[in-house]
Amino acid sequence: MHDSKAGRRGSGLFEREAELAAAEEALNQLTGLGDDDPWPEPDGPADRVPLPRDATGPDAPPGPSLRLLRGAAEPPEPQEEARVPEAGRPIRAPRTPRGGVLAYAAPAGLGKTTLLAEIRRRAADKGCTVLAARGGDQEQRVAFHVARQLLQPRLAAASDTELRARLGSWYDIVGPALGLCAAGDGGPPDPQGLRDGLDWVLTHLAVRRAPLVVVLDDAHWADPESLGWLSAFAPRAEELPMLLVVAYRPDELPDSGEEFTGRRSGRRPLGLEPLTSTAIANLVRDRVGAHADDTFCQECWAVTSGNPFEAVELAAKVRDRGLEPRAEAAHQLRNLAAAVKGSGLVATLERLGTATVRLAWACAVLGTEISPQLAGAVAGLGGEAVADCAERLRDARVLAGTETLEFVHPLIATAVYKAIPAATRVALHGQAAWCVIDAGLGATAAARHLLETHPEGDPWVVGHLREAARETLRAGAPDAARRFLARALREPPADDERAAVLFELGSASLLTEPATTVNHLRAALEEPTSDPALRHGIVYRLSQVLAHSDRLVEASELLGRESRLTTDARSRLRMQSEKFMWDAFRADEPDSPARSRRLARLADRLTGRDLTERYVIGLRAWDATLRAEPSAVAVGHAERALEGGLSWADESRGFEVPVLVALTFLYADRPGRAEELFADGTAEFERQGWRGAHLSFAYTLLGYIRYRRGRLVEAEDFVRAGLRLAERVGPRTPAQWYAVGVMIEVLLARGRVEEADRIARTHDFGEPFPAAVTFPDSQTVHAELLLARGHVEEAAAELAAVGRRLDPRGMRNPAWCPWQLHLALAESVETPDRATATAHEAVARARQYGAPSAIGQALRVTAEVVGGDERVKLLEESVDWLERSPAAYELARSLVALGAALRRTGRTGDAAEYLYRGLEAAQTCGADGLGEEARAELAAAGLRPRTLHPAGTDALTARERTAAEFTVRGEDPAAALGADESAVTQLLSSVYRKLGTDRAGLAQALRKTGREHRESGRPA
Repeated sequence: MHDSKAGRRGSGLFEREAELAAAEEALNQLTGLGDDDPWPEPDGPADRVPLPRDATGPDAPPGPSLRLLRGAAEPPEPQEEARVPEAGRPIRAPRTPRGGVLAYAAPAGLGKTTLLAEIRRRAADKGCTVLAARGGDQEQRVAFHVARQLLQPRLAAASDTELRARLGSWYDIVGPALGLCAAGDGGPPDPQGLRDGLDWVLTHLAVRRAPLVVVLDDAHWADPESLGWLSAFAPRAEELPMLLVVAYRPDELPDSGEEFTGRRSGRRPLGLEPLTSTAIANLVRDRVGAHADDTFCQECWAVTSGNPFEAVELAAKVRDRGLEPRAEAAHQLRNLAAAVKGSGLVATLERLGTATVRLAWACAVLGTEISPQLAGAVAGLGGEAVADCAERLRDARVLAGTETLEFVHPLIATAVYKAIPAATRVALHGQAAWCVIDAGLGATAAARHLLETHPEGDPWVVGHLREAARETLRAGAPDAARRFLARALREPPADDERAAVLFELGSASLLTEPATTVNHLRAALEEPTSDPALRHGIVYRLSQVLAHSDRLVEASELLGRESRLTTDARSRLRMQSEKFMWDAFRADEPDSPARSRRLARLADRLTGRDLTERYVIGLRAWDATLRAEPSAVAVGHAERALEGGLSWADESRGFEVPVLVALTFLYADRPGRAEELFADGTAEFERQGWRGAHLSFAYTLLGYIRYRRGRLVEAEDFVRAGLRLAERVGPRTPAQWYAVGVMIEVLLARGRVEEADRIARTHDFGEPFPAAVTFPDSQTVHAELLLARGHVEEAAAELAAVGRRLDPRGMRNPAWCPWQLHLALAESVETPDRATATAHEAVARARQYGAPSAIGQALRVTAEVVGGDERVKLLEESVDWLERSPAAYELARSLVALGAALRRTGRTGDAAEYLYRGLEAAQTCGADGLGEEARAELAAAGLRPRTLHPAGTDALTARERTAAEFTVRGEDPAAALGADESAVTQLLSSVYRKLGTDRAGLAQALRKTGREHRESGRPA
């Protein structure tokens, strides 16, 4: 309820004691009422990192929270009385301030706005920082309209320099969405990345300006982007010094606001009921005088049905008419009440004159926060006429405000808007769009009006809708951009523009509706266009979305067809490179060896002068890896591809080739180099605001690199972060296949088979497996899990199927997919001879590739299946190879296996050395299951595990650095260190693990650590 003269009785609220009591309790719990210093300003840095949005599960930090959706606050925790200080009175332990969500749901006119205004007043009185916003019927299609109302006032006063310092890396992501800066170059942030940025801003405010109260009125009219963000953020309010208060009409709330309904949480919102006759009587007497008699007040209640808004407006009409509030005047109330709403309100408005009606219509079209000058321009009125008409509308209780106009109540705004004749309403929206552009407010502000106009083939409309779509897309609102472009398409655009509009429309749908994107881009390809660059851009984007939709065959065929049609040599080369890439990801490619030969011939004659050539060379490096060409060959091509730079966040290219180049180093025993590349790529994603599938892949594969290095605890943390992001993208998406596969690998390495199985079942990790190649191979991981659970026959069948799929394609590298090693273990149960042959073949392939970790792993598995005297020999060779690699976990496995084999042959002394080393390595890796196995072997040998040293850092010791430097120079470090060959071997093994490299990459890794020492001011 809005009433400029209200307030004679406090807030003007009647029969809302329970609702106010809930709010008061919420505010008291938020502020820790009675504490000496509730929520003091934090001492830490302003850029403190908030908890992730989904940190609400069992792993979330403990702490009480306020949950008010049931209808009342939970009682505060019982407080223990503290001891009496010697020099003072008893003191009570301070209450812990708590945050939460308070939701009110009620039909129109029952007083939600007045209630929220009172909550805002009380919050301010208690010292809270208050942020407030209101949804608007006409602003629902304005992306981030509510978010801007909430956050912009707190940030807009800062200079650009201050704003950059305050927002840090979020500046370019949230700044455009909040209207604080123009969108910069580069691709738009994905919606999830933008939400994360808004989360950060609101969390930052909650911590720095605690306690914080965020009030959203008319949430049912909030724009989808803001409502979806706040709804997803709501559970986090319980963990912050923040109260989120929301009011809405329950029948009109969109699905994006479902969090506030209690359907997910089971906590119902507070409802508002119509006022009783007693409350209406008190309200009427408060406004027209205490002498209003009972009959008159009872009739007021009857004609308004207890609706507070209608009662307030009716009382105002009674006061304005000078009607005596007596029984004999009660019969006039029904006509007065009719004038408050619907046709009665329209009739009242019409009596104010044509010019006044035009101004009211213009205001209804413009929505909220209406500039009188802009309203006058839309209505076709001069300044004096606007002032005169606005005064009449204020007197009639239609509008309020002077510098900015606003309807007294949303019900009035809705009634006025609906009363505008349809043709006139369309014309007014068209006039509003023109006036908004003329006032310099920009295409985005005009676009919502253009959506309401009729198509007329106007190039001006098409141009401004396309401009608005570009701005909105760059601000992180693809759905809004899609609406603008769909409307531009209906205008329609000129024939030579239609392909471009379809291309932009398809690109706007890319992140949210890939199937729609395919349709639009196919339609764009069918349109005639004289611009070859546009056609090629459509082809690249269409192949991208087809590939990401698991339609790799279509992507490959499209690129092949278009490459034959184009006459531009550079465009043809790019199409060929992208075809090579998607073919490399196809699990069903019909002639992979032929493709590899064509790729090798092409890549070997390219110099890497531009990005397209570097992509081809990068693909050549990956193909060499898959085919188990010598690792030095693959690494050489990878280094060539990197010489001119490979961007991970080039929107038109995708990030696949940079990822493949980085993984080339990983499988070639250069995980340190791979991790550098992934760290740079991840930073690019985060700067760009790509926090959905892109960041999920980055975190997952960073975890995979840590897994390959044997840093299992760190690997698990990274992969869990990747999996959380993948779950937001959707089930059985490529991001989730990768994350679940790596998570299972890590958990199995840590000895947590049951948890790995639970993760697989939860995410439906099994047949049908994806049509695209994954890292690690999904079917192989699933078979490995089956083997760990004892389902040997099922595992063997799946692994044999993997071989039938990969071998014909020439994918023979056990470093990438060790399916043969797992198959040998499965076969050893029933067919040991076949298992031995399978294992020996894997060793041969590993030797062909030449990476020490691959050879060492293959030798260990071979030892497990052959048995007899040969086992110890194979395990000794395995340890020897793995000591030359950075693969700490694989080394630990071979050390424990060798120790166990030596114990079984009676060589207890030799066994002890390897078991102790294996146990320490397992502990350092976080391989709990392997550690238990080592302890059991030591116990069986009659030995007690000695005290283990804590894991060190990645910094090289002086002896390790000396050994490494002598090795790089080709000199023998043993003499310089006064150590025997065995000690030097172990020193170098530690160096390889710390630096993440093998002997071949040692010089490069050592140069990098030398630079880091010098840059940090420490001697190298």
